[in-house]
Amino acid sequence: MPIKGSGSGEPREIDRFDGGVGWLAYPDEGMQRASHALATDEGVWLVDPVDADGVEGIYGDLGEVAGVVLLLDRHGRDAVTFAERHDVDVYAPAWMTDIDADTETEPLGDALADTAYSVERLMDNGFWQEAALFDSEAGTLLVPEAVGTAPFFLAGDERLGVHPMLRLFPPKRLREFDAERVLVGHGAGVLDDASDAIREAVATSRKRAPTAYLNALKGLVS
Repeated sequence: MPIKGSGSGEPREIDRFDGGVGWLAYPDEGMQRASHALATDEGVWLVDPVDADGVEGIYGDLGEVAGVVLLLDRHGRDAVTFAERHDVDVYAPAWMTDIDADTETEPLGDALADTAYSVERLMDNGFWQEAALFDSEAGTLLVPEAVGTAPFFLAGDERLGVHPMLRLFPPKRLREFDAERVLVGHGAGVLDDASDAIREAVATSRKRAPTAYLNALKGLVS
């Protein structure tokens, strides 16, 4: 199983709900990079998107694309490709520096344009800069990297796991969000009892760290 996919992929739809949809551009890759399209009154926003043949067919029914959003300083992914395809800008939180994107980004303030999504600062240090999007009315939380459901995130029977590099010091702010669903940047999202899954993931992060590290190591050598 390759860590990252490339070439011709057969994207798989994930996370479809009333306010959007996600996809895995290369479902067989180990990292399970997930992309999302969020449908809002201001148009469709593509978040940390990965390109593959046919992905437009997954989100095309949601409406016109308004912009592309990057939420992690090192998640450039295929943002430029999608921006050029839809003739829109690439956006990132204004406080992020050294964003891994081959283009200038437009700054996001406390909200995603005039949508219901707030831009939440999860981590901001010289090692890691990450934001989340949260629609408190709909209960939708999108977290690009701090937690995930891809195998290398998980330990034991976890539905949601903290990133291996954050296991010892998980971002406790995640517990503040009252989310019905959590969409993640690696793997399919958790679409029910999301708040419970988040709080359990943070609370047991350190305890389950040895198992998580072993799983991550197995994934790298398999």
